[in-house]
Amino acid sequence: MSATAGQAGEVQSLADRLNIESGQVVMEVGYDDDVAEDLRDAIIERVEELVDEDTDEVVDAVLLWWRDEDGDLVDVLVDVRTSLAESGVVWLLVPKAGRDGHIEPSDIAEAAQTVGLQQTSNVNAGKDWIATRLVSPKGGRR
Repeated sequence: MSATAGQAGEVQSLADRLNIESGQVVMEVGYDDDVAEDLRDAIIERVEELVDEDTDEVVDAVLLWWRDEDGDLVDVLVDVRTSLAESGVVWLLVPKAGRDGHIEPSDIAEAAQTVGLQQTSNVNAGKDWIATRLVSPKGGRR
């Protein structure tokens, strides 16, 4: 981050926070009426469109909106990982603590480890959502 990044008047885009770049293919899973529309809009503006989980394309990033009541996180991570490029990233978006559908960080870590992903960071993804970055460990272990 540059020395000027925190200066007044300079606001980092939500797409920047997730390192989403123009030209990337981004898959969205778990969309519902409770998602952070500002985040979606910023990403769509950057990449033009989001693909869904039925795509045959290899994707650079996955936006996975997930709530506690959505089922088995491990199963979904296994499914999205099959479409993910080797250097791709899964952004697991969960409701913040205290919000309906919140998932404990320990549950996220356990699910990620089970499918061979590594949790690297968290990013504020809006008023009600936190994004957890999941990647394949260095060394290509799949």
